[in-house]
Parts: sequence; structure tokens; C-alpha cells
Amino acid sequence: MTQAHRLDCEKEAADCRFIVQSEDETEAVELARSHMREVHGQDYTDDELRQEYMETV
Repeated sequence: MTQAHRLDCEKEAADCRFIVQSEDETEAVELARSHMREVHGQDYTDDELRQEYMETV
């Protein structure tokens, strides 16, 4: 079974319904980083996103 990498932003910000999910981890991290910066004004490193916010589903 293929695994996907996922960030559900609602867990971070209750008023945000943004979800990133991709089989390509690099793509998922890039999209999540861009979203967090552009929408929430927060910069995260790739490692921070992977360890604290991304899930493998």
C-alpha cells in the first residue's frame, strides 16, 4: 500500500481547513511550508514540519 504525507492545518489553526496530502514527501513539505508562511505568517524548517505537523497515512 502506498503511503501519503499529510498536513491537516486545522490541528494547528482551528479556523483553517487547509489539507496537504501527497505521496511525494518533498512536494507535501513544500506545499505545507508555503501555506504556513503565506496564510499564517509562520516560517518552519522542513524538519520542523516533518516532526511536528506532518503525518504519514
